[in-house]
Amino acid sequence: MKSEYVHYKDPTSSQIEAHLKGLEKCPGVCIFVDIVGSTNIKYIEPIEIWGKKLNNTFNFFSLLNDFPEHFVKGIGDELMLYIPDAELINKNSIKDYYSLLEEIYATLDNIMNFPLDDLFYSCKVAIHYCQDVYNLTYFKGFNDYYGIDIDLSARLMSKAVANRIVLSEAFYKKVLADKNSEYHDRSSLCLRNVSDKYIEDFKGVPHPTEYRIINLMKL
Repeated sequence: MKSEYVHYKDPTSSQIEAHLKGLEKCPGVCIFVDIVGSTNIKYIEPIEIWGKKLNNTFNFFSLLNDFPEHFVKGIGDELMLYIPDAELINKNSIKDYYSLLEEIYATLDNIMNFPLDDLFYSCKVAIHYCQDVYNLTYFKGFNDYYGIDIDLSARLMSKAVANRIVLSEAFYKKVLADKNSEYHDRSSLCLRNVSDKYIEDFKGVPHPTEYRIINLMKL
């Protein structure tokens, strides 16, 4: 999917309002992945150590290889991916919300329980199912997404810690629907570890947000 490029030099232009008003929403899944501890370690160890760990950790996220066109941005050691519904269903292996969660859970579990020490950084993840999002960019040639659900996805990261997945209730309901319809006969370790529902007031969000967490366990 190509971003809608918005660029008007006249700040009073009525054309920009008409342009933006005509944009269609782009529902999908927003994923934030943050590398834990990578800032502090840069003050302690040389680049050949922390650079290798970053390389290893990013490479372990096969999601980045399966959805390279959906990598939106990196801020420091935090990554944002956005996968529109229309494109998720056309994938081969990871093609629904349940398999997406399973893949992320398996990645974090493999990193945490890798048999050799000091090769990876721990990660934390937030996932939200978005409906109020627009695929638009203000910078030519770049792909980006804006909307209240992108902001909420970022807010969920405040509840994430190392080896934890924070998932909005909206995304959790999508996962359950997939599980009940397509995977009802499959045992699911990640769903067995889902917490009860939390309700939080996040800064800038005018209504309470429901979410759940999955804490991965060291074997």
